[in-house]
Amino acid sequence: MAEQNLMWIGHGSWKTVTNNGTVIYLDPWIQGNPSAAISMEDTMDAQIVCVTHGHSDHFGDAMEIAHECNAPIICIHEIGLFLSKQGIDNITMNIGGSVVVRGIKFTMLDATHSSALDVVEEPVAGGNPASFLITFENGEKLFHAGDTGLYSDMKEVIGQIYKPDIAILPIGDRFTMGPFEAALAAMWINPKYVLPMHYNTFPAIEQDPTVFSNFVTQLNPKIETVIINPLETYVPNLDSKIE
Repeated sequence: MAEQNLMWIGHGSWKTVTNNGTVIYLDPWIQGNPSAAISMEDTMDAQIVCVTHGHSDHFGDAMEIAHECNAPIICIHEIGLFLSKQGIDNITMNIGGSVVVRGIKFTMLDATHSSALDVVEEPVAGGNPASFLITFENGEKLFHAGDTGLYSDMKEVIGQIYKPDIAILPIGDRFTMGPFEAALAAMWINPKYVLPMHYNTFPAIEQDPTVFSNFVTQLNPKIETVIINPLETYVPNLDSKIE
């Protein structure tokens, strides 16, 4: 049995390997990503790809990875329509729905952002932006917020109903939440661990992640902030959960 882990590729891109060894890529942007130090060849182990929205820094290399690995892309309906026209296998869903793939449950939840598919010369509608709650084979839950601002469902729906063990939140500001808003989101979601993402890729989103960590500690000292660098792997210890 594999050891469940998370690797930050950089920006909003992540790789997770489940306890049963299933390899999932979330918003895989490799080529042209200043913070990604892996190559496309390194992604050829993909078995599932998730895309939160249509912007090129998140949709990224999803099509090429899915095609080369024969891996389905889990995405919102409108992105799925686009992918089908390109001959790319996809599993479509919408906000509030869930699908089970390889024994892993993917629940699509809200995000507050925009989502035009801008990977083509003339951008097309990409449906609504989304986030993912992933329930692994062992019942542990990972929340990937995608690109988003702060919104009340983080407390009333994600925190109180879905109760993720781990949350990955953007902190870069300007295009998403900044450090303080992301710390509020962490307090509302109330995971055991929170990991920052979507910062320091470009000058416009430069942030010191320790500022975010300090805000989290002030708002809820029971939440542990885990700061990792691109290509570092984190193995969560979920023996106990926050009450």
